[in-house]
Amino acid sequence: MGKRVRYAVCAALLMAGTAVQAAPRDAAQAVSPRQTADWVAASNRNTALVLEAQAKFDPEDASGNGLSAYDGLATDLAPRRDERRGEALSAVIAELKHRREGERDPRIRQDLDILIQSVTDDLEGTRLRRKYFLSWTDAPQAMFGGIKVLLDDQVEPNRRAKAVELLRRYVGDWPGTTPLTDLAKQRFEELRAPGLLGPDKVSVDNAIANAGTYADGIRKLFAKYKVTGAERALAKLDAQVAAYTAWTRATILPIARTDYRLPPEMYAFRLKQFGIDIDPRQLIAQAQVEFAETRAAMIALAPRVAADKGLTPGSYVDVIRQLKRGSIPDDRIEASYAEVNRTIEAAIRRERIVTLPQRPMKMRLASAAESAAQPAPHMEPPPLLGNKGEYGTFVLPVGVPGKGPEAAYDDFNFPAAQWTVSAHEGRPGHELQFSAMLEGGVSQARILYAFNSVNVEGWALYAEAEALPHHPIEGQLMAYQARLLRAARAFLDPMLNLGLISIDDARRVLLEQVATSPAMAKQEIERYTSRAPGQAGSYFYGYTRLLRIRIEAELALGPKFDRLAFNDFLLRQGLLPPDLLEKAVLEAFVPQQRAR
Repeated sequence: MGKRVRYAVCAALLMAGTAVQAAPRDAAQAVSPRQTADWVAASNRNTALVLEAQAKFDPEDASGNGLSAYDGLATDLAPRRDERRGEALSAVIAELKHRREGERDPRIRQDLDILIQSVTDDLEGTRLRRKYFLSWTDAPQAMFGGIKVLLDDQVEPNRRAKAVELLRRYVGDWPGTTPLTDLAKQRFEELRAPGLLGPDKVSVDNAIANAGTYADGIRKLFAKYKVTGAERALAKLDAQVAAYTAWTRATILPIARTDYRLPPEMYAFRLKQFGIDIDPRQLIAQAQVEFAETRAAMIALAPRVAADKGLTPGSYVDVIRQLKRGSIPDDRIEASYAEVNRTIEAAIRRERIVTLPQRPMKMRLASAAESAAQPAPHMEPPPLLGNKGEYGTFVLPVGVPGKGPEAAYDDFNFPAAQWTVSAHEGRPGHELQFSAMLEGGVSQARILYAFNSVNVEGWALYAEAEALPHHPIEGQLMAYQARLLRAARAFLDPMLNLGLISIDDARRVLLEQVATSPAMAKQEIERYTSRAPGQAGSYFYGYTRLLRIRIEAELALGPKFDRLAFNDFLLRQGLLPPDLLEKAVLEAFVPQQRAR
């Protein structure tokens, strides 16, 4: 099933193609704002072909991205889904290639390349899944995600009523529909074949454990937004979720694989999807060096933090654990984060780091169901199409479903941690990145189909580094701890998937050297092995690529290098991958700055 663009999960769409930079929007631009709008509108007409073809099969994604015409429609899991979808997307590729042959605008040609490559990779991902895996769906989570698309603060109230229709379709209470749980079972049997791998056991265990949380989460969403008319469908939902969970336990759990490692061809494809274009062993080597250097910086900084905060002297791990003792009550976290973000924003404006919006950032705590679906801090994007002034929201989980030490975080809810988490998820990180795209006239191809985790997470880690010098000293230590975690991710994920380290040893690194909580270590291991294998290295790799691009610009411009102009330029490019971003900087930004 498709995924709406979300950054904790990072279900990335891949792009490629020859690089010609997007028209800049500052005083030095070579074309007028009207010309810029014209080429973007022309490019968006090409993107509409892809959106329409994909929305027929996954309308919740289109709805979540702002296309209200698809509100209330449910995922197509009817027989021969893959074949029917493949035929539709292949026809789109042929038409896009035809349009490219006659296109003269280099910016539109680049966007066509982005679209063609993205759809091609979409089909390749389907081929690989069919080649290696049985087709099992966590239906309760899928239904919660679909309903959450419409029952959300960022969705206009007049659209929310469509959630009733969507739920009725999910439970088979809408004319001509079959319950999604039945369709998921039928699809599993339709594609079942000898030799295919089952889902990993962690995913199945989590699905069984969290099914009731998702059903309860749906019920709470209808109550929160006061949407009526869903009572009969909700009653059916509870029974269907219970039956599907029993089926999952009886049919799927016995064939779930305990070896979490993906087939090499699939893991390589996932790395490519997320934007990691180097050999994983090279990534491991680079990340291990960064880990050692960051750890050395923390060793040097920890005694200063202990002295400044009146803590017992000790290792950097000891100091971090003492800082964690001053946790913030849940009912004060949002206000506390808001104050930290205001301080960061003041420093960003004072130091001319990047241009910020005048409106305040939005932030809230995650519900139990959201924490089950996405158990890490994340930015919830606004509608990316047809946006009417909605903006992204920084969402913070305070734990994961369950009981015991692996259910409660102590990683984000104490004062020293707030600085870097806010810089990453809020400003100048993800929230600013999406605001800049929505307000800057970026083409839809570059927002939706050029998406890659290396760009998105690389920018957020780069944003952390830009903000770090302006944190209090304890906030700086935690910023380094966050960077240490990203380096650990970049070698633990590939090492686990290549069979170079055990889960116990990886967990030990996270607990004893990165100083995470047991709950954080648990969700990290699950990220590498179950939720999103291959994605975790994109933070470190994207950060290093952005640093390299910046150094190239600094060397080329010398005293003419302007950090504010450089960072604003990066944000105006949309979600281009590093190679295209580097080409844009060297062939457009550098000449513009030289001419000023």
